[in-house]
Amino acid sequence: MSGTPKVQRWIDLLAALLAHRLPVTFDELAKSVPTYLADGSIAAGNPSPTLKRMFERDKVELRELGVPILSIGEEGSDESAYTLRTREFYLPYLGIVSGRGIEKPTTVDRYGYRSLETLAFEPDELEAIVQGARRVAQVGDPVLAEEARNAVRKLAFDLPLGATDGPGDALLVPPRKRADPKALATLGDALFRRKRISFSYHTIGSGSSADRTVEPYGLFFVSGHWYLAARDVEKDALRNFRVSRIDALKVNATKAGTPDYEIPRTFSLRTHAQSRQAWEIGDGDALEAVVEFTGDSGAVIAAAALGRPDSSSATLRRFTVRRTDSFARWLFSFAGDAMPVSPAALVNEYASLVERTRTIYAS
Repeated sequence: MSGTPKVQRWIDLLAALLAHRLPVTFDELAKSVPTYLADGSIAAGNPSPTLKRMFERDKVELRELGVPILSIGEEGSDESAYTLRTREFYLPYLGIVSGRGIEKPTTVDRYGYRSLETLAFEPDELEAIVQGARRVAQVGDPVLAEEARNAVRKLAFDLPLGATDGPGDALLVPPRKRADPKALATLGDALFRRKRISFSYHTIGSGSSADRTVEPYGLFFVSGHWYLAARDVEKDALRNFRVSRIDALKVNATKAGTPDYEIPRTFSLRTHAQSRQAWEIGDGDALEAVVEFTGDSGAVIAAAALGRPDSSSATLRRFTVRRTDSFARWLFSFAGDAMPVSPAALVNEYASLVERTRTIYAS
């Protein structure tokens, strides 16, 4: 594996930091890291600039992974000292509360382990952990599901999670087609490097596929699906693409180290993805739908609140819709208490849905 030398260097550096209770300088740390000693500059008492840059990169990357390396003094100077507190690096001992008190694994009475605390769980808390992890694994996000499984496996070293790992009563039905983890990784890399991508996209409304070239602005997860927010280059418009419908994904390989575009400062992925409904997410042009709400149940009142007021009537609400099929199905669930008024395409979609349903039950 190409990454093994770096991982070994990181492990050696962490071991050197944990072996010192007090902050130490780079020169002192380097004496315990074989890779840093290899060029001989440490032994000569004059660390090379290349070695110092390697250490700075290692420090930054470890911090990005969550390792709380603390710098004392001016960052990167010769006088800087570094420390890694064991209480902030190691997990606490995990125990479970039983009738005999707190049962916890065998502790290590040496080095910095003496300072570790114990985190105790009640049996119902363990059950909640298992149920929560199971729900996370069912929502359809492959990356999040794997993280949840890894977390439970780590906790299971100290806690009897297997005792509560039976089948759950509730079952969340995942999407029929999930996003490919490899596609998510490719999209994430293209987004990070600001590279244009091209792909074949299947549009659910028309049932057809078309080639698209886009500039990724962000990825977000809504209602069990991953979506790509991106500027469609041909249409010069912001669109949302469901990742599970993307095929033949390619990243622009020209000038790999140079960005192809910049994300507008005015774009906020948090705002863009917030409170999105299924009918608002799509790659088609947005249209304004007018719906009349006549029911007075709590569900109807809550549904009406999702729309905007219409000045012509208190019973009318306006919605921005990109998928008339999804919006029509949502209105259909209110059994006549929410009727589409315009545009004609939505009214026809709703009427067709009613007729198809009537035919099914009539037969």
